Amino acid sequence: MPDGKNTVTKPPEPKAPAALSKASTDNAELNRRSFFSWLSFGWLGFVAATGGFFTMLLRFLFPNVLFEPVQTFRAGFPDDYIIGEVNTNWKDKYGVWIVRNDQGIYALSTVCTHLGCTPNWLGTSKKFKCPCHGSGFKMTGINFEGPAPRPLERYRIVLADNGEIIIDKTQKYQQEKGQWTDPEAFLTV
Repeated sequence: MPDGKNTVTKPPEPKAPAALSKASTDNAELNRRSFFSWLSFGWLGFVAATGGFFTMLLRFLFPNVLFEPVQTFRAGFPDDYIIGEVNTNWKDKYGVWIVRNDQGIYALSTVCTHLGCTPNWLGTSKKFKCPCHGSGFKMTGINFEGPAPRPLERYRIVLADNGEIIIDKTQKYQQEKGQWTDPEAFLTV
């Protein structure tokens, strides 16, 4: 006490607790921030799951619909077809070959009776030849080579009131059942 006064010296405050308290408040803020970020991720996940559920529900309410081409169509007039020729104009759109011979006109299916491939018309050989397994069909649709078990099917063919040909694919005629003699399996012109 150099100047005679009583001075009490305080011991220096420990710095560790002050640093600790600042670190603990920073840590608490980080925890709070991380909590809110995790909470936001949780809500985003919930919204995504709920949206996915409602999307599936909406998809369930509107099932797949297979739009097929029309099964009945007009194929022009009998004079449009040449005797002894196979008309392939309707092959891609309707799956039908129209054949005209000396007796009349008939419509053949373009589906091979073996495994359902689409044969090709070979004009030079005058036959239908399946590219899958080699089945061969005459111009009449009769099978004569390969593994096809039966002839091609014919479709219903009739004349409309105005003389136009109408082909109905919902009605099929099979040769092995004797249905090719049905008046609607062959159009006499």
